[in-house]
Amino acid sequence: MRVAPVAVILSSLIAVHAAVAQPRNSTMAGKSAVYAPNGAAATSQPLATAAALAVLQRGGNAIDAAVTAAAVLTVTEPMMTGIGGDMFAIVWVAKEKRLIGLNASGRAGSLMTREELVKRGRARMPGRGIETVTVPGALAGWDALLKKYGTFTLAQAIEPAIQYAENGFPLTPVIAGDWASERNVLAQDSGAKATFLVGGTRAPQTGEWFKNPDYARTLRQIAAEGPGALYGGSLGKRLVDHIQKVGGFITLDDLKKNQPTWVTPISTTFKGYRVWELPPNNQGIATLEMLRILEPYDLKAMGHNSAAYLHHLIEAKKLAYADLARYVGDADHLTIPVSRMLSDEFIEERRSHIDPKKAQPRMEPYPGQTSSETIYLSTADKDGNMVSFINSNFDLFGSGIVVPGTGFTLHNRGAGFTMTEGLPNTVAPGKRPFHTLIPGFVTRPAANPAADGAGDEPFMTFGLMGGSMQAQGHTQFLINMIVFGMDVQQAQDAGRFRSNDGVRVSVEGAVPDSVIAGLRALGHEVTIARPTQFGGSQAIVKLLRGYAAGSDPRKDGHAAGY
Repeated sequence: MRVAPVAVILSSLIAVHAAVAQPRNSTMAGKSAVYAPNGAAATSQPLATAAALAVLQRGGNAIDAAVTAAAVLTVTEPMMTGIGGDMFAIVWVAKEKRLIGLNASGRAGSLMTREELVKRGRARMPGRGIETVTVPGALAGWDALLKKYGTFTLAQAIEPAIQYAENGFPLTPVIAGDWASERNVLAQDSGAKATFLVGGTRAPQTGEWFKNPDYARTLRQIAAEGPGALYGGSLGKRLVDHIQKVGGFITLDDLKKNQPTWVTPISTTFKGYRVWELPPNNQGIATLEMLRILEPYDLKAMGHNSAAYLHHLIEAKKLAYADLARYVGDADHLTIPVSRMLSDEFIEERRSHIDPKKAQPRMEPYPGQTSSETIYLSTADKDGNMVSFINSNFDLFGSGIVVPGTGFTLHNRGAGFTMTEGLPNTVAPGKRPFHTLIPGFVTRPAANPAADGAGDEPFMTFGLMGGSMQAQGHTQFLINMIVFGMDVQQAQDAGRFRSNDGVRVSVEGAVPDSVIAGLRALGHEVTIARPTQFGGSQAIVKLLRGYAAGSDPRKDGHAAGY
């Protein structure tokens, strides 16, 4: 028998290994979408999904289920969300056959002025700490949704959260990792250290049980007294006393004045669908602007996640985000209306700056005439109500400050302001800061589309958490489904990019080396980052009968139905 030379054998083995190792999986996971005949829920933590499903099975509607899940997440995923933060929602109201939006973001305290920050030596907005704390709007939003469209009381909706805070729960892996990453931040505040570090020294670990008795007492007070306990009552006074003691800007009157705002979502059509976001003060308009910029291109011919495809999405993102920084802020202070930012003239000017052969290091905003952490969840019920719901502390554990004995962190949403003078988002008392939070919705448009979607057919509730990743993540997810025909789970599993400052781009390991090389040849500085850097999404699609739901593999949660 003739034996092949060793060199030949080795070269053959190397070639086989290269052939096997070179292609990466193009997706992050391979689980199937969930199909359900009656109702569905998708959240970032299993106990929250189970709580929402239990509500639906007991006869509650999608609004009840969403608030119940959100409350549970404030216990089980406290770095991401809490009653010390803000929330937004888009709801398809089946009885009214239209979309409604709720902006439950709080405002800057009456003592938060640019002059005071300058006096304290601040050249830019702080990233964390007491000076970033604005009025928390989430609890008022929960209550408003339930009173107008729910069947549960606030006390009923938060009862499962109270039980988990009181009796404890075992930590899931992604949440445990996020928790551990903030140990040093939590250790700097006595209230945060006592509440969220075991023995005041370490974060709880995967599988370890965690209880929050202080938060259970806070929620019980809210269940008994209603949201007024926070907005002007004894709980609110307790917060204000501590906030002002350590240098914050909120007064008790600021809490009393807080009110969520019912708004009409904004939309654009894309490839035969109508995509909905909420109007400013949040970044939802960036998703719509990106889709409008990209619509004329043959994205499918470019190939999913090819270098050419990703290049066009990245450049469109830069343009939309430049406009966010210049033109988006509190709705009462805009210098260019939303309709103008989505007009043909505006979009054509933006599109003209895309060079298909070169990454632009900087995109300027449209030349006008005048000078992120989070949870996202989706629910849907047997009657056709669908909820797109997002709640956030902003950064992990928000400001890093817990008023002793309350059990929850205060958010740092004030970090979203700018100290540059003369902009819609310039810090000022009573102003809503720019927000990264954006729930999304998709309908099939009517022949004569109405401003609130009346006459449309509901198609999908969707969203993606993750600060500045959100609008670019929305765009990637939607194109995965609408252009490339992926199902609701596949569209979330597909590898993502995250465009950062200038030409810096992060991609997931699912993006092939050949594509990374192609992006670099176009001038992008590309790095591979961990899946946790690319957000976490949830989505539910309405079928002719029932629903299909998906949940992001980058988080601990899942979708479920009945």
